[in-house]
Amino acid sequence: MKHASHPDIVIRLKRAQGHLAKVLSMFDDGRPCVDLAQQLHAVESAIANAKRELIHDHIEHCLEDSGDGRGEHDAIKELKLITKYL
Repeated sequence: MKHASHPDIVIRLKRAQGHLAKVLSMFDDGRPCVDLAQQLHAVESAIANAKRELIHDHIEHCLEDSGDGRGEHDAIKELKLITKYL
């Protein structure tokens, strides 16, 4: 299922992918470990933020709209399943 937020999330992930490629080249260039750690932290944060946005969007649009006959029990089960990735 595609959501309105998915294109923005893809953009974020592509930006993180480019950033990660830059970090890999920093290794080849022999950059200091502190610089590498800082940039890896930035990549990690970018991915975590994209994941958080995806999960929040899912909760808003899939679980709130669960009036589709699935039942409250199924919605709670799905919520528990997706929140383990936060």
